[in-house]
Amino acid sequence: MLIGYARVSTPSQNLDRQIGALRSVGCDTIFREKASGKAVKNRPQLERAIDALGTGDVLIVAEWDRATRSMMDGINIMQRIAERGAAIKVLDKPHLDLTTPIGRGFLAFLSALAEDERGRIVQRAADGRLVARERGVRFGPKPKLSGHQRKKALDRLAAGESCREIARDMGVSASTISRLQRPVGEGEPV
Repeated sequence: MLIGYARVSTPSQNLDRQIGALRSVGCDTIFREKASGKAVKNRPQLERAIDALGTGDVLIVAEWDRATRSMMDGINIMQRIAERGAAIKVLDKPHLDLTTPIGRGFLAFLSALAEDERGRIVQRAADGRLVARERGVRFGPKPKLSGHQRKKALDRLAAGESCREIARDMGVSASTISRLQRPVGEGEPV
């Protein structure tokens, strides 16, 4: 089955040209929407079109920029369609005809680029955290008590006061005070 998708950004725009192109290639069903393409979450008819795809079906899009606004979004759309056993054909971008071996190779290439970029992002983040740790940056939630408050609370605990009483005086929970008794390095910062 051939399923079409057409989108314009505003209600005043016309879908006729895209619908004409989709009908000319024999689309059985055409999903249409008038919504901004800026947000990738604001395309319910595209979602319905992808959900309607079955094995061997083809989603036909008249213009690629009507379906997506970024490379990653486009790759995600193509992968979702491929996972359904379907293909995509974009009328204004012949290289995005995933019904052909060259088109599928193009998808594989784009997927490899996306995977490589994701790997580089993960590595840069890990490198940044390592450099920050070397500079003494602590990750995780900020301590609820200063070093001075922790020392005072430990002194009061050693003198036999209850966690609840110390916590009330310091404006924190009793569990925060009880965690002070753990050996250093166990659990979250206090």
